[in-house]
Amino acid sequence: MTESRNVFESYNINYSMNKTVFTILSLGLLAVASCSVNSGKQTVPVYLDESKDIDARVSDALARMTMEEKVAILHAQSKFSSHGVPRLGIPELWTSDGPHGIRPEVKWDEWDQAGWTNDSCTAFPALTCLAATWDKEASALYGKSIGEEARYREKDVLLGPGVNIYRTPYNGRNFEYMGEDPFLAGEMCVPYIQEVQKNGVAVCLKHFALNNQECNRHIADVDVDDRTLYEIYLPAFKKGVEKGNAWSVMAAYNLYKGQHLCHNKYLLDDVLKGEWKFDGAVISDWGGACDPDQAAAYGLDLEYGTWTDGLSSKGKTSYDSYMLADPYLERLRDGRASLEKLDDKAGRVLKLIFRTAMNTKKPFGSINSPEHLAAARQIGADGIVLLKNDAAGDGSKVLPVDLASAKKILVVGENAIKMMTVGGGSSSLKVKHEVSPLEGIQAAVGNNAEVIYERGYVGSTSNSYNGVTSGQDLSESRTEEQLIADAARAAADADVVLFFGGLNKDNHQDSEGADRIAYGLPYNQDAVIEALAAANPNLAVCLVSGNAVAMPWIGQVRSIAQCWFCGSEAGNSIADVIFGKVNPSGKLPFTFPVRIEDSPAHAVGAYTCGKDVHYKEGIYVGYRWFDTKEIKPLFAFGHGLSYTEFEYSDFNASTSVSANGTLKASVNVKNIGSREGKEIVQLYIGEENPVLDRPTKELKAFEKVSLAPGETKTVKFEIPASDLAYFNAESHSWVLDPAHTFKAYFAAASDDIRGTVEFKTK
Repeated sequence: MTESRNVFESYNINYSMNKTVFTILSLGLLAVASCSVNSGKQTVPVYLDESKDIDARVSDALARMTMEEKVAILHAQSKFSSHGVPRLGIPELWTSDGPHGIRPEVKWDEWDQAGWTNDSCTAFPALTCLAATWDKEASALYGKSIGEEARYREKDVLLGPGVNIYRTPYNGRNFEYMGEDPFLAGEMCVPYIQEVQKNGVAVCLKHFALNNQECNRHIADVDVDDRTLYEIYLPAFKKGVEKGNAWSVMAAYNLYKGQHLCHNKYLLDDVLKGEWKFDGAVISDWGGACDPDQAAAYGLDLEYGTWTDGLSSKGKTSYDSYMLADPYLERLRDGRASLEKLDDKAGRVLKLIFRTAMNTKKPFGSINSPEHLAAARQIGADGIVLLKNDAAGDGSKVLPVDLASAKKILVVGENAIKMMTVGGGSSSLKVKHEVSPLEGIQAAVGNNAEVIYERGYVGSTSNSYNGVTSGQDLSESRTEEQLIADAARAAADADVVLFFGGLNKDNHQDSEGADRIAYGLPYNQDAVIEALAAANPNLAVCLVSGNAVAMPWIGQVRSIAQCWFCGSEAGNSIADVIFGKVNPSGKLPFTFPVRIEDSPAHAVGAYTCGKDVHYKEGIYVGYRWFDTKEIKPLFAFGHGLSYTEFEYSDFNASTSVSANGTLKASVNVKNIGSREGKEIVQLYIGEENPVLDRPTKELKAFEKVSLAPGETKTVKFEIPASDLAYFNAESHSWVLDPAHTFKAYFAAASDDIRGTVEFKTK
């Protein structure tokens, strides 16, 4: 042992101090202590030298650590932190939920609040809203902004983004994800990942994999064929790892091939770390590790959580009882567990620490800044989807609301006033403020019109989650009948009626831990909408949710907008669109079926809440099912209207493409309306008479383009031929059929094809 190391290791640091100060002091001391008086040269240990290759630093650190220290860094020491190596000046890791904002601080071993007064954050729109922007620049802005907030709060790992595929509208956690299409989810998650990690904060890409329902998520054993696995459920994760370079991945709760995903040999070792060459750390979902032998042998690197067998046997605070704690040490000491595997696990965790907690070059970050609030507002508005906006007989439309003629505006619905940042599970937030839709409308209208509010229905009166309170009193003394009657009476006297309903963050709605139990709107909202429509034709229904819903009243309503959960600036984002300050440009990232029975998992009886879950619909998820089966949806994947109109022309594509080549395609898009607007041009590819059954078409490219009135732009695409292949399970390889005819579909939505061009493979 060197003299410098002895000096450092004898230095006693109070570990309760701020981790940043701890790291700075530690590194400074070591640098001083490692200067040799005789040689005049610095001998900083390799593991502390940021100029050295990170793998060399990891090897050096491992060589200095005891077996016990290596095991210690593999499991939590509190709800959201894990051990470092104080003897070597290696700090602990701090993680944080979630993908939409930085979770408030909790007690070290409880979910209740720690009582901090400076842990409020900016709530950014839910990831369904981000996906609905179809805008990679918006994703980069989102990642940059939330990464800065995580860095300011001294978090090392941000637990997100989520890219699980929207398989069923019943999944309570769909609002946290990026829709039904793996290409869209993959393209949208990459900029988010890259920008977060520029802040020296790791993303934790989740939940890997096949975590597509909340019902019995801890015991569901998913049966899915290899082709479906590789074509539908893995591509977004693969792109996040390979193109986004995610530094950590969170394993899911459920099982695959009889093994929990938190220690699943095939998906973690063979696919993630083998095929994809992932060099980061696999983190368990909280309490997701269930077997000490499998945790020791397979791909889990860092174990967090609660409810483990070890915890329940020794008491709620016994973190040493985790699968990768004392049980792991026992297996290492008696030879049941591999020392080589231990070094791999510890090395990956060290690499994560070096990239984050020990990264001295990361920026400072910021929180609740005007820039972050502006970003949340912009992303929210750009993600809102105008689903329907029919004209009346005189050509007038409800949206955008014209304040020159609308002098009395009625706002109806609990979701116009209810805070949506509190609740929903691990994405629940403590915000500095949340602008409600009603507040946003009032601010936008000012003195130009009278804004009246009626409740219409009573949903949830809860106002707290894990100790965070909304401060709202949502109690109501009126009966359901009286609420509807009062709303209808007010509607008859208004110029415009804006109904805000949808779902909320309660159990069996948009919430972690439970799935929905019905496709329709809760709380008898259908009756409210029908009464309003009968009282006033100038009605716009604004749905606040992260999921599709049934709309039996759709024929009675001229305007419908999907408004999502838009975070701190929700009301302002919504008002910007309602009054035309922002021209809506969002497109649906998933299909709205007319009825739940039209949704593929439900159509084939494959949505169950039992232990065994069979993905019998295979590759036919979302629009792939509706297109191929010729089922008309309520609203198609990729659908979204504008306050202007766009014309497509001059469709072009390569006449042929080789297996190693690139398909080049282009189309002209013109704004033929009177407003500036943004159009999302979608390019789908379908194979004619394929060797294996394939969907009619699949999304392979998209581009968001801004156009002034009368302006035309040429949108160009380049698609690698490899993206046109399908997965052959027998050969375990991607195959592109040679000498086959394909069609390029230029579209404004999956059901709105503007032009097609045929090409062939060589």
